[in-house]
Amino acid sequence: MVPYQMLLLIGHVCHTVCPGKKSGDYVTTAIHDFDGYQTYSEKPGHRFVLNADFDTVSPDSYDALVLPGGRAPEYLRLNERVLDLVRHFDQKSKPIAAICHGPQILAAAGILKGRSCSCYPAVKFDIDMAGGNYVDASAGFDSAHTQGNLVTAPAWPAHPAWIRQFALLLGSSIQP
Repeated sequence: MVPYQMLLLIGHVCHTVCPGKKSGDYVTTAIHDFDGYQTYSEKPGHRFVLNADFDTVSPDSYDALVLPGGRAPEYLRLNERVLDLVRHFDQKSKPIAAICHGPQILAAAGILKGRSCSCYPAVKFDIDMAGGNYVDASAGFDSAHTQGNLVTAPAWPAHPAWIRQFALLLGSSIQP
């Protein structure tokens, strides 16, 4: 939801979709935080209303793709149409942004071989198994990594850096 709002703020038209959902349906977001335990917490978030139909979306109509973080990618990567959409954007060298667990979808789509990718540390093994190069986030979760058309980041604290780098790939004018 936050990346969607940030992209709208800088003037982009954004459509949101989810497998099995139509425009006007909603998905429940999750709020993640680092509570001092060995992993993050996940709490119910907002009802995020979708504004397009997954089944009828045409990738040729879009300039870029944003993949969510959180636990959704674990399930989204099981949908072959999701993977086909990712492959389409990559084959056309259109910008793709993925954060947190989002690179699980990139790995499942088979587009990471020989490429560098940042992600939540627990996803490191997915990146490695897909032939990618994990960008270590141990220095902090607030940075993003760009390689070619891919912009990746480890977690929500990186939203500003991640969206800034993605927006630059889109040709957006961003003031320092």
